[in-house]
Amino acid sequence: MTALFVGEVGPVDAAEALRTALAEHEITADVHDGYGLAVVSVWADLLVWCDGRRFWWRTEWNARQRRPIYAWHSALEPVQAAQRVALRYADLRREHPARPEERSACPQ
Repeated sequence: MTALFVGEVGPVDAAEALRTALAEHEITADVHDGYGLAVVSVWADLLVWCDGRRFWWRTEWNARQRRPIYAWHSALEPVQAAQRVALRYADLRREHPARPEERSACPQ
């Protein structure tokens, strides 16, 4: 087990807190861990990574530099991070709607 620094929580604990906060937005997510990181799987093209200090997720693609652009938020603020992830989730839901057979199971 590694020691936690000031301003750091366990990656899985932070990811679980984010998952719980996302549920308040009626967003279902899964938490996975390994190699000292945790991942919150939210939607197509929306994975939120956590190292215990911060959450980060891809927000868009920079075609000119041919690389993704990431947003991040402190892992100590899962409720505020969930608000930002929920906004990205809404964007992606508009871009990648569920298949017709899944629409009845997905919260709007």
